[in-house]
Amino acid sequence: MKKFDLIVIGSGSGLDVANAAATEKGFKVAIIEKDKLGGTCLNRGCIPSKLLIHSADIIEIIKKADVFGITVKDYRIDFQQIVNRVNKIVNTDSNEIKKGLQASKNPQLFLQECKFIGEKKILIANDKIITSDTILIASGTRPNIPNIKGLKNVEHITSNEALSLNNNQNLTIIGGGYIACELAHFFGSLGTKINIIQRNDLLIPNEDIDISTRVTDIFSKKYNIYLGYNAELVFYDSKDKNGLNKTKIINVIAKNKFGNYVKVSSDQLLIAIGRIPNSDLLSIEKSGVKINERGFIVVDEYLETNIKGIFALGDVVGKYQFKHNANNEAQYAYNNIVHPDKKIPVNYTAIPHAIFTNPQIAAVGYTEQQLTKEKIEYEKSIYPYIQTGMGQVIEDKEGFVKFLIDKRNRTILGCHIMGTDASILIHEVLVAMRIGKDEGKIDNITRTIHIHPSLSEVISKAAYI
Repeated sequence: MKKFDLIVIGSGSGLDVANAAATEKGFKVAIIEKDKLGGTCLNRGCIPSKLLIHSADIIEIIKKADVFGITVKDYRIDFQQIVNRVNKIVNTDSNEIKKGLQASKNPQLFLQECKFIGEKKILIANDKIITSDTILIASGTRPNIPNIKGLKNVEHITSNEALSLNNNQNLTIIGGGYIACELAHFFGSLGTKINIIQRNDLLIPNEDIDISTRVTDIFSKKYNIYLGYNAELVFYDSKDKNGLNKTKIINVIAKNKFGNYVKVSSDQLLIAIGRIPNSDLLSIEKSGVKINERGFIVVDEYLETNIKGIFALGDVVGKYQFKHNANNEAQYAYNNIVHPDKKIPVNYTAIPHAIFTNPQIAAVGYTEQQLTKEKIEYEKSIYPYIQTGMGQVIEDKEGFVKFLIDKRNRTILGCHIMGTDASILIHEVLVAMRIGKDEGKIDNITRTIHIHPSLSEVISKAAYI
């Protein structure tokens, strides 16, 4: 049995901790990864999906070119070239990480599956046991597969396999969250007919009510949306009316709360109903580490579990399932591992997120429905893009910025943006909010001079409450 100073499970943001501990502190480090190096974000998540979506965004610009007096004729979509570009970039980056680790003696890389066989004992590939007084679990999440009758017998994909899809004529998506909406935007822009079966009455229902309502309306005009429906049965229909064999058609039977049924048919089926933690794949129960009812690892404010010396970060913790938050937590995990007597609690102030649909969405802080539920007194302001100079220039008629402000002291409680470059515009708000709980006031934005005409003026205009 080999002993290390630190064992890291997962090569996403956990890799940052492993490298820093090895190079800066001289820890003898083991890093275990059963899949491609770089984690979900690089290989199956944010990077490949945004590479795909950028192609979709360009197509949307081309479609809108006539608004600006430009006629584009006979443009052609090379779906395979789009996919090849994504695979080349992702595989190159992942392989470079792999080569770098394999060439280094520390951290030592184990490209195999692992599981706990004791509190701090880990079995690798059923033939090696390693141990350490300090372990960091950064094993991430995987797509959740629902228990729908017939689904096991029908070919389907998740976001993990989205790159394997051909540019089909018809795609059904079960789920209506951000992953479903991003992939609907990509495939829909390329000409695929999109069906979305969503059990909620709105798409992206966890967003602010004004965002989710507007997005639902926009998507309903472009795609076939079945709101308030639960998928109950999936099956093939492989014969036409004359009894002749033909290409397999996937059928989904869904039911709403009123007892009404719909049958949705397509060439491909994509499951996008959220993600579940990989803690169960590690036999986590044998480590003694506590998990919650959803399987996420329970940690304290220092990212330490109930077992002293075992830490966890990122999606497997489930607090904010974003790569930028995992990177944020990695900094604290590193400090708290190498300086156990000087631990620092994680600062989760103003953790933002973005959804790369068309239109783009970005948000931080409370939603209006959360404030209402918690009975927090607030004021709100909504300002449309089109009423600014640059908003008129780019003809963004859907975009808007919404602020939610504490009625007592004018601190920013939340900001929600939909429209062009929303993921960029939100950063001005983040800086204002990160100043501090009592100083992150809306006045920090109104006192800032904004370039005219620039799109950021919509932030300034919305801030005048």
